[in-house]
Amino acid sequence: MADMTSPLLSVRNLSVAFRQDGREFRAVDGVSFDIAKGETVALVGESGSGKSVTAMSIPRLLPYPAASHPTGEILFKGRDLLQASDAELRAVRGNDITMVFQEPMTSLNPLHTVERQVAEILRLHKGLGERAARDRVLELLSAVGISDPASRLASYPHQLSGGQRQRVMIAMALANEPDLLIADEPTTALDVTVQAQILKLLEEIQARMGLAILFITHDLGIVGRIADRVSVMTKGKIVETGPTTEIFRSPQHAYTRHLLAAEPKGEPPASDPAAPVVAETDNLKVWFPIKRGLFRKTVGHVKAVDGVTVRVREGQTVGVVGESGSGKTTLGLAMLRLIASEGRIVVMGRDVQGLKSAETRPMRRNMQVVFQDPFGSLSPRLSIEDIIAEGLAVHMPKLGEAERTARVVAALQEVGLDPETRHRYPHEFSGGQRQRISIARAMVLEPKFVMLDEPTSALDMSVQAQVVDLLRDLQRKHGLAYLFISHDLKVVRALANDVIVMKDGKVVEQGPAATVFDAPTSDYTRALMAAAFRMEAVDAPDVVRQ
Repeated sequence: MADMTSPLLSVRNLSVAFRQDGREFRAVDGVSFDIAKGETVALVGESGSGKSVTAMSIPRLLPYPAASHPTGEILFKGRDLLQASDAELRAVRGNDITMVFQEPMTSLNPLHTVERQVAEILRLHKGLGERAARDRVLELLSAVGISDPASRLASYPHQLSGGQRQRVMIAMALANEPDLLIADEPTTALDVTVQAQILKLLEEIQARMGLAILFITHDLGIVGRIADRVSVMTKGKIVETGPTTEIFRSPQHAYTRHLLAAEPKGEPPASDPAAPVVAETDNLKVWFPIKRGLFRKTVGHVKAVDGVTVRVREGQTVGVVGESGSGKTTLGLAMLRLIASEGRIVVMGRDVQGLKSAETRPMRRNMQVVFQDPFGSLSPRLSIEDIIAEGLAVHMPKLGEAERTARVVAALQEVGLDPETRHRYPHEFSGGQRQRISIARAMVLEPKFVMLDEPTSALDMSVQAQVVDLLRDLQRKHGLAYLFISHDLKVVRALANDVIVMKDGKVVEQGPAATVFDAPTSDYTRALMAAAFRMEAVDAPDVVRQ
């Protein structure tokens, strides 16, 4: 239980200002909250609310002097960190206060082994020798649930799964037994089962060490499981704060009610079982050879997709779910002929498996894709108009400039964006707007089949709901066939008519969405459902930690 007699951390009237091009704007404005020893406080809000800037201010990790604090105090164990010297801050960071970030792959050094990265903290703050540091690293990796930790000491980050990388980050954060752990969206990029494991791990570590946790997230389902108290942020201000139970049962602020109601809801458009088949596969295989030795002899295969049969009809959404590495994205790429495969692939009644690249190109107008990360899939050097019109230039070269612009304008209007913004560049848009641009780029060609690869996983909950509604509207209007790939089962339930569950390249279960969600037959599917939906009803008292 948290000790509320004296807060471990007390943030008082904190403001954060950034100066750019001679102008100053406040990202955080007069924020106050306390965290007691052994307590978990969740800081909740959408992208741009100021929650991560607030968290980064605590150990003074913002880019100073571009960032400043016009007002406020950050009292840690009674000492104001805003007044601390560089030497004092170095003693606090990584020792008394540590952080776990959203994407471990960008936080871990790709050139250093697991052992070196975790041991570096121990040598810096504890002065441990090589043997003592190695023993402590093994102890930490075991404590965070890394199986056979000795075999992972020489591993590099790219050789670990997403969940393993996040466990290594947690091990690094806990190396010096800190008093406060700041976890900034630590589970957002993880599969639902791995997410549940990480949350359980944090709870166990907190109970064992008496650790205080500041948990930054936009997912209220997670908050309901892990947090004692909640502070809700928007536009740089905390608009509501209180015990988790009270906030969920009786939210007072309109923005809090908006967040609680923001999950994707509704039913997918009804599909017609007699509708024409737009895309299908039969016994599709994607095997990657494992080569070893001087002569690179093939000694085996990674069976990324192993004998999968899929059929997607006009106006139907087939959801493909499974953990990372299950083969779901590889399946989608193979159906679009973007990677080599074996087995039958038929699109619009034509077998495309044996076609050469030049023969496939005319069909690509009807086979489009929307990727997970819109910022990574949109060229930063092209305007939005150029990005959307690029496909038109390839597939409809006879269009005049005026007609091409008219189609771009119509596509932007259809996805709910102001056509006047078409001369801007991707970095000038929010994540949700960028995803709408990605959808417009696909829809401008009037395709029949669209592969959607985790299109909502990087978005806030309310933006997720908006994108789901948009995809449903477009499907109703154009009779689109979707292959929707995701690890977020709540989004899949709102969109999919049929569901395929994949594990290790194979289909372990498939059928109508209602049947798979409500009466799964395989143990693996039941485990996925349990991990995804036990935190779903955030307003129910039994999901809130007492």
